[in-house]
Amino acid sequence: MFQSLQCSNCKEIIKTCAFLITDPQFTCTGLCFHSTDGSDVDNEEGSATENEENVKGTDKGGKRATPRTRRGHARGRTRRGCEEDDDDEDGTRRAGHRRHRNHRGRGRGAGNEGSDSDGDPAKTRKNQANQKSKEDGEEEDDEKGGKSGKGKNEKKQDKKPDKKGKKEKANKKKKDKKKSGSGSDSDSEEEPITEEELAKLKEEVEEKKKLIATLRNKPWKMKKKLSVLKYGLIYKWMKFQRDFENFKTACIPWEMKIKEIESHFGSSVASYFIFLRWMYGINMILFGLTFGLVMVPEALMGKPYGSLPRKTVPRAEEASAMNFATLWDFSGFAQYSVLFYGYYNNQRTIGWLKFRMPLSYFLVGVGTIGYSFMIVIRTMARNANEDGGGDDTSFNFSWKMFTSWDYLIGNPETADNKFASITTSFKEAIVEEQESRKEENIHLTRFLRVLANFLALCTLAGSGYLIFFVVRRSQKFALEGLENYGWWERNEVNMVMSLLGMFCPTLFDVISSLENYHPRIALRWQLGRIFALFLGNLYTFIIALMDEINLKLEEEKIVKYNMSIWEASLYNGTIPENSTAPPIEVDPADVPRGPCWETMVGQEFVRLTVSDTMTTYITILIGDFLRAVFVRFFNYCWCWDLEYGFPSYSEFDISGNVLGLIFNQGMIWMGSFYAPCLPAINVFRLHTSMYLQCWAVMCCNVPQERVFKASRSNNFYMAMLLFILFLSTLPAVYTIVSIPPSFDCGPFSGKTRMFEVISETLEHDFPSWFGKVFGYASNPGLILPFILLMVLSIYYLNATSKSYKEANLELKKKLQTSRRKQKKK
Repeated sequence: MFQSLQCSNCKEIIKTCAFLITDPQFTCTGLCFHSTDGSDVDNEEGSATENEENVKGTDKGGKRATPRTRRGHARGRTRRGCEEDDDDEDGTRRAGHRRHRNHRGRGRGAGNEGSDSDGDPAKTRKNQANQKSKEDGEEEDDEKGGKSGKGKNEKKQDKKPDKKGKKEKANKKKKDKKKSGSGSDSDSEEEPITEEELAKLKEEVEEKKKLIATLRNKPWKMKKKLSVLKYGLIYKWMKFQRDFENFKTACIPWEMKIKEIESHFGSSVASYFIFLRWMYGINMILFGLTFGLVMVPEALMGKPYGSLPRKTVPRAEEASAMNFATLWDFSGFAQYSVLFYGYYNNQRTIGWLKFRMPLSYFLVGVGTIGYSFMIVIRTMARNANEDGGGDDTSFNFSWKMFTSWDYLIGNPETADNKFASITTSFKEAIVEEQESRKEENIHLTRFLRVLANFLALCTLAGSGYLIFFVVRRSQKFALEGLENYGWWERNEVNMVMSLLGMFCPTLFDVISSLENYHPRIALRWQLGRIFALFLGNLYTFIIALMDEINLKLEEEKIVKYNMSIWEASLYNGTIPENSTAPPIEVDPADVPRGPCWETMVGQEFVRLTVSDTMTTYITILIGDFLRAVFVRFFNYCWCWDLEYGFPSYSEFDISGNVLGLIFNQGMIWMGSFYAPCLPAINVFRLHTSMYLQCWAVMCCNVPQERVFKASRSNNFYMAMLLFILFLSTLPAVYTIVSIPPSFDCGPFSGKTRMFEVISETLEHDFPSWFGKVFGYASNPGLILPFILLMVLSIYYLNATSKSYKEANLELKKKLQTSRRKQKKK
């Protein structure tokens, strides 16, 4: 019934049925009855018994079973075996396992020398060897398929593995089904571990523990200790750097707000808020200088209020000095405080520290302007370096598609902002691509651009003439007395300037639609035209201030003469030349005083800054918030679609807000010398504007129709700011150098010019040789060549930087060309 044969391929002793052996060169492919489980052996013996009965039945019937009938019987037996095995009880299965284990043990002792005693890995290697021998056998059968003597044997051998493979699949399914049963059945199938085996396992575990403890307690070599310490310190330092970078990012003010705005409105709107944050930092430095070196020393170490006429409210103004209207106009007690120039004393040193107040006031005023120049130019240079050789637009959309998302995001709100940012960046890239591929009629475009520039120049010329005409009228009204004229004549200049600032930007926007520029270039043209319009307003303001200063200087001469008469009246109408009598004590509030044109100029700048701040806030609340509320809630009951028609939601005005920031900063630079409180007021304005405008943008505005990518350098904003800084410096420098200070107010009173405080300090506090060196260095014969050398150096460095940038672009083009050639190869 069973016969033990040796496989011709793997040389193993195989126990198989005698009637299955048809080829003298017997192979074990698909016929091995070795299994990893007792159930497999049981199925194999049952299958062998059924095969033997089938052979006997066919011999009795006088018919021989063909391979096809044997496969059919095998399928039927497999199905019946699966059904019967599903209905077996646990006791029957356990008995069958014990019987098959005994039978397998006898088979190993008889002829299989340790082949099954190697465990599961040995069986796995056998199955792999059997599979390989099966493939080799099939290849040999294909090569020998033309020979007639072995045709039948090859067909039988092809069918026998199929039959045996189907049996193995059925057994495998039955084994998986048994494994997926309850946990109690699987536990009952495992044999319990004997006490000897358990003791042996415990001894091995104890030995391993002792070995681990020995290795842990074994001392390290010093070299290993130093290497571990080195890697530990390096890891700690890297972790500290990473945490510190995260801390610095978290400390950047309003960073998350600006990122959120950029994700929804694009980088062009975000560039305004980045510029506002930069301006806030500059004004914080200016506020620190003026507050720490001018206002605080005077308040702590200077003479108190009421000790001098310049620090006392006049008797005629005491009744209304604390009224809200008076304080809102920065008069009364606000005028006679550390907020303005006239309060400071001209005493050379004050307090127990011997603080030199006039020198500090002058150096802080000049230092704020110098620091502003330095920081603006430095920022422009850094932005130019970051700009590099331009954007690399190679595979732009592919990079955005596959590398934009940040997979470390774990916050849903951050994920929404990132999604909106990616969407906006795609819109910007699409606009850039459309503009680069746009085809236009060059002659028509040139004609329309020339026409647009002509219309813009006509508008600027008309507004300039109107401002000039109004200023001349206001001077005429001031000479004749404003009391004789009505409200419009008194406020004609302010009203005309406000109307021009309201309607001219809208007209410029209509004109720019003719030019068909890229949105970024169109924004620059719009900024330039509004900038020219605001320069007219600045010119008007400076001219009016100069006229006021000249009037105050004329009034000061009259006051000086009147004060001499008043002093003479104190001595019975005679002016003693060498009088030794004690001075007559007079209340400071009753002493006549001059007009103090410096305080007047500072008040004008403070009023202008406050009125501009209030106008900005009211414009946001009315022009953006109330408009958005009206469109949102009245859209359902209106005749047309308010959201897509008139008035619709407002867009964020980038050009107007940027120029408002720039010109407001120009007012701060011009007026901070006469009103040390201006940087503090501007810091408060910028701080509140950041929160209010961020809220208005996110709640009341909609993105622009064509979202475009802002320039990475933002140097266009910086160039306008530098120009305004230069224009703001001119009036301050002119008044310091050319106009004499007031005789009875301010730290420079009693001097012919304000800059004389420098020569006074050099004369009293420095050695004589130092004063001579400073005098030679300040000689115009040395200053002019030095300025010329600086200009030539700037020109040379600018030309060098341009050549480097062009070389960088050429190298980039060469790299791209070489890369294309390599791809073609």
